[in-house]
Amino acid sequence: MMDASMASMSAVVFGVLFLTLSSGIWVGFALFIVGFVGMTLFSSLPAGSNMASSVWATIEKWEYVALPMFILMGEILYRSGISERLFRALVPWLYRLPGGLLLMNIISCTLFAAVSGSSAATTATVGRITLAELDKLGYDRSIAQGSLAGAGTLGFLIPPSLIMIVYAILAEVSIGKMFMAGILPGVLLSGIYSTYIIYRGIRSPEIAPRMQDTYSWTERIKALKDLAPTLILILMVLGSIYAGIATPTEAAALGVLGATIFAFLNRQMNLKILFECLVGAVKTNAMIMLIVVGAGFLSRVMGFLGIPAAITQAITGMDLSPYTLMLMLGLVYVVLGCLLDGFSIVVMTLPIALPMVTAAGFDPIWFGIYLILMVEVSQITPPVGFNLFVIQGLTGDPIMRIARNALPFFFLMLLTTVIITLFPEIALYLPRLMIAK
Repeated sequence: MMDASMASMSAVVFGVLFLTLSSGIWVGFALFIVGFVGMTLFSSLPAGSNMASSVWATIEKWEYVALPMFILMGEILYRSGISERLFRALVPWLYRLPGGLLLMNIISCTLFAAVSGSSAATTATVGRITLAELDKLGYDRSIAQGSLAGAGTLGFLIPPSLIMIVYAILAEVSIGKMFMAGILPGVLLSGIYSTYIIYRGIRSPEIAPRMQDTYSWTERIKALKDLAPTLILILMVLGSIYAGIATPTEAAALGVLGATIFAFLNRQMNLKILFECLVGAVKTNAMIMLIVVGAGFLSRVMGFLGIPAAITQAITGMDLSPYTLMLMLGLVYVVLGCLLDGFSIVVMTLPIALPMVTAAGFDPIWFGIYLILMVEVSQITPPVGFNLFVIQGLTGDPIMRIARNALPFFFLMLLTTVIITLFPEIALYLPRLMIAK
């Protein structure tokens, strides 16, 4: 148990944090305010100079260079027409399966996630193509929206992932190994989604009306050429990291080059679009880094005050089993997902959660995948589930209806989290095989 003074100090800090976040202030600014108040009230150290040195210590890390590069690659792909080519390539192969083109959301999101790095970009890009087409063909609207909401979160789990880069830097683990750790869990989650849709298609065939068009095997084989840009980019980025040929930052630069070439070949790139890509990348990177530096300062303040150590000691003193600890953390993350975006969840909780998890014997790379799955849950949890807002923007439907449609995929994510908790080798197998660089 924490002593009374530590408990009151923690209550003040977390109370100010809750008030600032609920006031609608930008998350990054809210974190700075809480850190400043905490250091001013409970420490004799100068808050201003500590804030400045904390910001510099956070942003000087070379590994963060990969972040804007992957964001720029995602921006270019978002405007390059690659999702339309994915649709053309997959339709001839999926239209006869139970669930039909509802599987398009899952497979398209899986492939696009492997080149975009962003959950929102994956959801928006695939959704622009599939939702209108599925509506036109008479597919069940609720499962179409739910499958897109769930599968869109794969942008966080399947590398290259922006949130993986942030986690790896903060947890001081290899970015390349984190990327490799996300592949098999991502494929597992995608497979669970697909199995659910096929099951629904068998049980309720009316959700996926049969298409009148038919495709010969020759047409199916020819359609595969439209998968080439996606597969080449996956090979360039992930293949170079796995083989030890390139660091994640160098692989990100290769990805930007490849995405730009494909955009020009697709005749989807000019100076105006390039400027829009650069502006979009700057805005997204600035948003993420504001949260990261704010959380870095707050983490330093909490470290000075001894709050993470006290919480860790208090929970450790409860003598919980490792799986009970993970269950408690999972419940905390589900609640936080109702209030905060994914990046905020990672950077705010990591200083407290990671020491407890490693002390319980869990691998920090495995915990990164566990945490990202929890962040994925937050993407489809109202009221701030970002994927829900993306789909609302595409369809105009009420946010709570979209959240209800996504509920089965919420539970499938929790099932996947349980599976990788019981079988951590799913996440750790590929990182142990890769050639480090």
